[in-house]
Amino acid sequence: MSDTADTAKPHTFRRYKSGENMWTGWDDLTEKIFQADHSYKCPTYVHRTPPCQGACPSGHDIRGWLAIARQMDKPAAAGTSWQQYAFDRMMEANPFPSMMGRVCPAPCEDGCNRNEVDDFVGINAVEQYVGDWAIQNGGKVPAVGTATGKRVAVIGGGPAGLSATYFLRRIGHAVTIFEANEQLGGMMRYGIPGYRTPRDMLDVEIGRIIDMGVDVRLATRVGKDLTVADLERDFDAVFWAIGAQKGRPLPVPGWGADGCLTGVEFLDAFNHGWVFSTARRIVVVGGGDTSIDVASVARRLGHVKAAHRHDAAGHGVVGFTAQDVAGTLRREGVQATLTSLFPIDKMMAAEREREDALREGVVIKGGVMPLEILTHADGRVRGVRMCECTMKGMTPEPKPGTEFEIECEIVVSAIGQMGDFDGLAEFDNGKGYIDIMPGYRTRKGEKHFAGGDIVRPHLLTTAIGHGRIAAEVIDQFLHGRAADKRPKIDVHHFNLLEELHQRNLDPNSYDHSQTRGTSSSPWAIHNYEDRSPTQIIPHLDLFKGHFKFEPRERRQEVPVSAGEVLGNFRERIEGLAEAQAIHEGKRCMNCGMCFECDNCLIYCPQIAVKRVPKKERAVGRYVYTEYSMCIGCHICADVCPTGYIQMGLGE
Repeated sequence: MSDTADTAKPHTFRRYKSGENMWTGWDDLTEKIFQADHSYKCPTYVHRTPPCQGACPSGHDIRGWLAIARQMDKPAAAGTSWQQYAFDRMMEANPFPSMMGRVCPAPCEDGCNRNEVDDFVGINAVEQYVGDWAIQNGGKVPAVGTATGKRVAVIGGGPAGLSATYFLRRIGHAVTIFEANEQLGGMMRYGIPGYRTPRDMLDVEIGRIIDMGVDVRLATRVGKDLTVADLERDFDAVFWAIGAQKGRPLPVPGWGADGCLTGVEFLDAFNHGWVFSTARRIVVVGGGDTSIDVASVARRLGHVKAAHRHDAAGHGVVGFTAQDVAGTLRREGVQATLTSLFPIDKMMAAEREREDALREGVVIKGGVMPLEILTHADGRVRGVRMCECTMKGMTPEPKPGTEFEIECEIVVSAIGQMGDFDGLAEFDNGKGYIDIMPGYRTRKGEKHFAGGDIVRPHLLTTAIGHGRIAAEVIDQFLHGRAADKRPKIDVHHFNLLEELHQRNLDPNSYDHSQTRGTSSSPWAIHNYEDRSPTQIIPHLDLFKGHFKFEPRERRQEVPVSAGEVLGNFRERIEGLAEAQAIHEGKRCMNCGMCFECDNCLIYCPQIAVKRVPKKERAVGRYVYTEYSMCIGCHICADVCPTGYIQMGLGE
């Protein structure tokens, strides 16, 4: 959804509609366990995972750093800015907040419970603000852990490999990255154009990781420059993060003609700086974000009508040169057509990217499939024969009698990717990927682990999450421990004990003496339960009527029209200002965690709910219940906006 679109819904939520009755019969009364003026239930403070975090492939503690942005969770260390504190929280799960704030399609925002009130919280926008602040202000990363004496080889310097490296170094393991390209970054650098991932900012985020003391070997391909046996001899563990660097060809007659290439090839050549122009007419077959990038880059590059004597000879598809000679050549616009098996509104590409492409003059045809690549007598591409189709699951079915042709000089296949197993055939599962077992371990041997696109091509943030989890599993392996069973909701969870520890509020040690009741025991955390590894809190458990209509703070985008796109490689998104980031933090409903609204204090008729003394407060420890005064009336749970208060059996 575009940050500039005016799509906010009116505030219409009501918990109970006119004519409804919350008591529907004896079974309902029994469920509430009411007996006269009291019940055998009492409030319990139950921490559950918010849907934004549950939907985040990297496992961000989104609710946590939005609570910092809203100025509720304040730094424990004096002199620490809220931005540094939020940056620290982000870096617990994702070391690329600036980049992911720009390019992640934000499944977290799709899952945001605030959608049920007015509009989602601008999670991406706040992430970009904090990530950019850290770059501009020298945000500090966590210290490297004590050296363990263990060495890990990371094969591939893309998002998965760099993420694994970062988390392994935090633990204290020595890491060597082997990267086939001349620079680190993987698909962030070679698969996405620079106007989406600014290279100067990407270099800073990568540099932070390398500065933790990482040995980097560039232009080194495992399987060619060194062998798997070399890795097994010199390292205690190996993490394969080689990505999916080969595009899938179109499975139609004529593919392979002069003028056919994959989206990965096109973007890799462009991002290496080898491409300065493209053909006058180009057809991109796909429908995902990669196809959008190809079409958008082609529109920006344009077509050079006159050849230059210093241009290197290309292969008939794109022009190559030792330097960009755009100033001496006549450029003209490119007719870029993007086709998708799915209808336009159901394409895999993010809606915002789709809207940008249409505004920039890309023609998008949905619900069509390629049938044949058409060629001239000399073997060069002259067009694509297509037809309309319907989708049966993931299989297209052609509609007879709907065939048509699109004339073009280049056909780009952006229908999927797979790994390059040159010299590494023993890892290929036959489908272009590496098979893994639970715990990211490959079938090659106990030392070998894998993650990122080579396991399952998906989002950049998915690869980052793979790297984080794999680092934990590799650490357990290096310490000779069996890998722990991963939680059902495998994200970086808020930990109340860690929160208390950073504020010097650790519970006392348990003396293991038998006692009845723990509510007044200094070694217990009073009436708290952590269900975050297994439960995501739904919007139905929130008192949404507490939240008033609050328009979302939208990042400004620099619109690029079809007439302005040629040669325009400027970044399109402008980040939020500090006040806007704070406002978005305040829009967060803090699902599954107390946000100190005082509703339970105000509405408790028995004055049984009380504030924790100020010197003992922490996130999740703002109020407590005096059980001797509580009659179990449920009012505190009913008026809790975040669903943090749940009624549990007491006495």
